[in-house]
Amino acid sequence: MRQSRLLLPTLREVPAEADSASHAWLLRAGYIRQLAAGIYTYLPLGRRVLHKLEQIVRAEMDRSGAQELLLPALQPAELWRESGRYSRYGAELMRLIDRHGREFVLGPTHEEAITGLLKGEVHSYRKLPVTVYQIQTKFRDERRPRFGLLRGREFLMKDAYSFDADWAGLDVSYSMMYQAYRNIMQHCELNYRAVEADSGTIGGEGGSHEFIAFAGIGEDVVAVCDHCEYAANIEKAASLHHNATIPPLPGNAALEKMHTPGVHSIEELTQFLQVTSAELIKTLIYVLDGKQPVAVVVRGDHEVNELKVQAYMNAESIELADPAAVERATGAPPGFAGPLGLKIPILLDRDVSTLPEGIAGANERDYHLRHVSPARDIITSYIGDFRNVMEGETCPKCQAGKLTLSRGIEVGHIFKLGTKYSQMLGASYLDRNGKRQDMIMGCYGIGISRLLSAVVEQHYDERGIVWPAALAPYRVHIIPVSVKDRQQIELAEQLYEQLARKGIEALLDDRDERPGIKFNDADLIGIPYRIIVGKAAGKGEIEYMKRGEAEVEKMTLEEALSRITAPLE
Repeated sequence: MRQSRLLLPTLREVPAEADSASHAWLLRAGYIRQLAAGIYTYLPLGRRVLHKLEQIVRAEMDRSGAQELLLPALQPAELWRESGRYSRYGAELMRLIDRHGREFVLGPTHEEAITGLLKGEVHSYRKLPVTVYQIQTKFRDERRPRFGLLRGREFLMKDAYSFDADWAGLDVSYSMMYQAYRNIMQHCELNYRAVEADSGTIGGEGGSHEFIAFAGIGEDVVAVCDHCEYAANIEKAASLHHNATIPPLPGNAALEKMHTPGVHSIEELTQFLQVTSAELIKTLIYVLDGKQPVAVVVRGDHEVNELKVQAYMNAESIELADPAAVERATGAPPGFAGPLGLKIPILLDRDVSTLPEGIAGANERDYHLRHVSPARDIITSYIGDFRNVMEGETCPKCQAGKLTLSRGIEVGHIFKLGTKYSQMLGASYLDRNGKRQDMIMGCYGIGISRLLSAVVEQHYDERGIVWPAALAPYRVHIIPVSVKDRQQIELAEQLYEQLARKGIEALLDDRDERPGIKFNDADLIGIPYRIIVGKAAGKGEIEYMKRGEAEVEKMTLEEALSRITAPLE
């Protein structure tokens, strides 16, 4: 491509709407433009990178044995009602009505559609296993789109679905897809980890892993062991159970009621009583599935993990109770709730269950209780792991390493669905004995547009993007310093033609611009290999450099060609 013909509107300043590094660089370098909140146009360079990502993903999917198809983006709402997800998915599901009054949804995912397809096409164990995938635009009505392509309302995604006759077959399909995802991440040169994860709105009966690209802007927090391979999303992460060191308290002291006027929060209580937060017992009231109140009790220095509570109670939804619901459950306003005397289920975190005693709310306005002994005073319904892990805690797997917490971007997620959808939607087959069985399903998603942004979050410097060679829109950027110099143009054109004959994508900056503008644009764009044709063109010499490196080498045209083509051979 000749740059004089390329639609490449680079920007000198950071746009006001940019709220992450990748968002800013993709806008400034002319890769994307916003049409509406969370909806983006991919300009020619952006589309080329997106296409490179699609090629990488498609190659690994095909290698795994998956078959590509294309499902409709528009799905009947009735199909989602049949699966039970129409109401559960919430406001993020984009709904519309056609001219005949029939309701449809724009698919954020396609479990219902693919299950319905296989239900009608596969009837015998002889047709299993089968894995299919698609690359398609998806839709999600985000309340607050942000971070550019990382959380948009329209996005490009690869989703794959496996169908097996039994769980052993699903294990094989899952393992193959897990390895394919690892290969994809490595092709993209991402610093990532595959972490144990919650299944979220997709659901399922088996395991689940997220593929997390580490980045400070990431919305996911992951716990990683510094000694072994253990890694888990904060929603699933656990630590080796042990008690923190706290000041000794008499274990058999009688309850003491304390007047704590206007003291609502943990921070206020520690200051008022001159104690540490580890000595406090915190009680939070939640509502499960919109109707069932429960009390979750954790130590004062810990945070409730709502998804652990939801999974433990097998609930479809969980939310903090409003002040009125708290008062109905405890008899006191928020800030004074405690675990004693409650008439609702109590979920006691295991770290509280082994405390000798602590300080808790008295379920009475402006009062707390001292010397609360969990073993003696709290009548629990359940004891389990209901909190978030903390930095520095011991790894539950190797029991030797320490957990570190890092932020990251979820770029892929794989699930063992089991029979969640096949059972609800009637996708069954006849086994060897002629008995009807539900298909065992797996689901595997990668956000391709999100991958593009995640790569930029890890590959940029103070001047612009630094693309990995496999993803760059062009492999080589040829820059003649002056297009008015005949020798420079002739040498640049000669190199351009030779690269084309070798099948190497090159961008020739044939614009009549000042060198500073050309070099600034080249830094923004981030093409891996740069060849500068300057005053030494008459001697057949050029300058060669790699984006992201300061070293500039002088060499002949033939040497440059050899250097550029070597990685491909």
